[in-house]
Amino acid sequence: MNRFNPNFRTALWATIVPLALLAAAPAVATVTVIPQSALTPSTTYFTDLIGGGLGPIAVMTGGGNAANVGAPDGRNDDGFMGPINLGFTLSFFGSSYTQFWANNNGNISFTGGVSAFIPTGPQGASVPVISPFFADVDTRNPLSGVMHVRTDIANEIIVTWDAVGRFASHGDLLDSFQLVVRGPGYSIPVGEGAIGFFYKSMQWDDTDTSHTAAVGFGDGSANGEVLEGSNLPGMAAVVNNHHIWFDPNLAPVPPTQPPVPEPETYALMLLGLGVIGFAVRWRKQRCAD
Repeated sequence: MNRFNPNFRTALWATIVPLALLAAAPAVATVTVIPQSALTPSTTYFTDLIGGGLGPIAVMTGGGNAANVGAPDGRNDDGFMGPINLGFTLSFFGSSYTQFWANNNGNISFTGGVSAFIPTGPQGASVPVISPFFADVDTRNPLSGVMHVRTDIANEIIVTWDAVGRFASHGDLLDSFQLVVRGPGYSIPVGEGAIGFFYKSMQWDDTDTSHTAAVGFGDGSANGEVLEGSNLPGMAAVVNNHHIWFDPNLAPVPPTQPPVPEPETYALMLLGLGVIGFAVRWRKQRCAD
């Protein structure tokens, strides 16, 4: 058929228009929900277990409101520090990263810092993020702690928001949480993972600007994984005194359980208790004689 034939052009246009509309249609985001049952009760940071402290105070290099860039005390609102070298290559949602930004508002990011303070969900950020507790953190109050970044361990970085306050400059309630990220060269012990979220006392998710917090991962293009209950009131109470590990594919690592003794072991234990009981009775009888 001649391409200048009106019938040909009509047929061609009928094909092109649906394809153009399909290309313009927004892709549906994929969001995986992590059940709250994946959380494990605990009352410590990871650094409490391994020693070495929280690391240096994070000095801001950029950010939004009251970022306090360059101030050594680290007190700020909506600031971030970076880029910081990971010391390894991290594969995250199909991309590889060697640097990160530590953001005051409860997350770390890749390709750039994040000063956003309203948690629309980790998957709603414009850059890839790992969010142990994305909320409107504000450390300007003297009663608040600050963010710390530790990079002294090979193939591992640790970021801690230690007893931090909330916007606007409130220090009456404080949140304490920590992020652990490990590279592919780290030998991961049984029961641990490549990424860990650790929570001690979590007293707030309600601020002057928002009333929720988000926990999880986002790829910067609306896809991600969030903990059940993210962006709903009460997230602080959910994660309070808990932790969770994730494998390199961002799947929760089941907590290790004490081994269940085999039936033969039970029999030996009972036999041992019987022998001990007999010996005690025999000694008492001899003493009585």
